[in-house]
Amino acid sequence: MPREPIFDVSKIDTSKLLANKEDIARVNPHRYEFAQLDGIYFMDSDTNIMAGFRDVREDEFWVRGHIPGRPLFPGALMIETAAQMVSYYAMEQMPDKGFLGFAGVDNVKFRGQITPGEKVILLGKMVELKERRCIGDTQAFLNGKQVFEGRITGMWI
Repeated sequence: MPREPIFDVSKIDTSKLLANKEDIARVNPHRYEFAQLDGIYFMDSDTNIMAGFRDVREDEFWVRGHIPGRPLFPGALMIETAAQMVSYYAMEQMPDKGFLGFAGVDNVKFRGQITPGEKVILLGKMVELKERRCIGDTQAFLNGKQVFEGRITGMWI
């Protein structure tokens, strides 16, 4: 059974963006086909919550081979997308720390399939943001249904 949503997905105003791909690129170092996060809807440093999104496109590098005739967004890329959202939040909150590297993932569950042409909404809550590392709980929703959850750990490099 999925965990409760970090917050109510229906409360997100998807018509407003805090950060688009270009804004994200000013903070996160990911480029080209490995820039997975398409936008940030909001971040709240008082509650340590955030929301972003990923548009899954038909022209992406993995579509042809994962799975031919029935492409499914790879779980590894869902984890990476969530990690990029956590990274963006942490590096915005602690800009002088430098680069936040991926250090681990725990309690991952995939609860549905994502196919090209769909928009995935990501939710996050930082549970630890310290000098040595940060930890964020993440969830992803498609059409209001939770399709992913996982805890992302990053370490400052």
